[in-house]
Amino acid sequence: MKILLVHDRFGGLGGAEVNIELTASELKDRGHRIALLHGPRTGKNENEWSQTFDECFDLGTGRGSLAAALKAFQPDVAYVHKLDSLDLLEGLLDADLPVVRMVHDHQMYCMRGYKYNYFTRKPCTRSASLHCIFPCLGFLGRDSKNRRLQWVSYRAKKREIRLNQRCQRLVVYSEYSKQELVRNGFDPEKIFIHVPIRCHGETAPIASFSDRNLILFAGQIIRGKGVDSLLEALAKVRVPFECLILGEGHHRAYCESLAGKLGLADRVKFTGHVSSEQMAAAYLDASVFVVSSLWPEPFGMVGPEAMRYGLPVVAFDAGGIREWLTDGENGFLVPWNDKTLFAARIEELLRHKQLARSMGERGRFRVNREYASSRQVARLEQLFEEVLREPQIKPFPQPAPTIPLADSCVSLNGLGIT
Repeated sequence: MKILLVHDRFGGLGGAEVNIELTASELKDRGHRIALLHGPRTGKNENEWSQTFDECFDLGTGRGSLAAALKAFQPDVAYVHKLDSLDLLEGLLDADLPVVRMVHDHQMYCMRGYKYNYFTRKPCTRSASLHCIFPCLGFLGRDSKNRRLQWVSYRAKKREIRLNQRCQRLVVYSEYSKQELVRNGFDPEKIFIHVPIRCHGETAPIASFSDRNLILFAGQIIRGKGVDSLLEALAKVRVPFECLILGEGHHRAYCESLAGKLGLADRVKFTGHVSSEQMAAAYLDASVFVVSSLWPEPFGMVGPEAMRYGLPVVAFDAGGIREWLTDGENGFLVPWNDKTLFAARIEELLRHKQLARSMGERGRFRVNREYASSRQVARLEQLFEEVLREPQIKPFPQPAPTIPLADSCVSLNGLGIT
């Protein structure tokens, strides 16, 4: 089978890129030819990506580059990951091949992209609708570096949903994400759950649970990840501990200042980006892994990744986290933003190391059983074979529906609601 992966970046960066590299490697090992149609380079792990793919094509000139890549590689199926250009997506959907779409986050159906209220950070439970404009004010967004305001088009977001509904299948990380798609009009029969993790097996080294009492956080330091809530919880912990915050983000300066105000500067260290070797060493030296996300995580991959090392996890109940974290079994699932209980659960695991070890061992067993990449990619391979057997019926283009708000509130045109 010839499989064309499509992504708006080239090289390692975050969870989406880990998924792509791992999935492509597994498919290639199974004898398939794998190509990548990609956007700008990230400057990270590019050599590994070059070795993973049989051929690479730059999106450069848009539809022209797409047509050239399809002609040169002649794929049997396209596996689309992140792709901002609706014009390119439409070009793929109009081509003579099945399209499978991996949905990594909420960007497809949320104008803000993170499915929570900007001010309260409470998760949103609505589908994409005029509520995204008022009261959410979702047409006011920020650029990727969170520096400048930018206008977000409601009409374009509805078009994006309609285009993606044409994909033969959609792939998500969790039942939670599946239900978000269903809420937005997608066919539940076309949605497939896929969570590949490079597992370590039962004999690999596990966390030390040493007297250092190391608490570990890994991820982007942005508002949705709740590092400020984590710090406020840590200020309530009454046993000695150290905490490493592995990652970078635009909320880091605020959180470092908050750590100082809370008297945590000598116990909490912000490391910035670290290598995979440094991260593995931190996992092995830790006693507890924390996921303080307040936004509704589509899955929360960092938790199961830490569980590979036999670490128990303490996390807020946000989005899909409850699908891999069972309270009292492989860690503690804490009600959303309950910082007092979050602190108490961390302290419980630091005081009772045998409890922490037992929970961590159950977590590692669960990851190995449910998420091993070889098993997950085998099921994805079957999915591709299934869509190849289906007739490819391309619908005639439909005119975009009118949006009543544009007629009733003409004055909003100046606010970028297009």
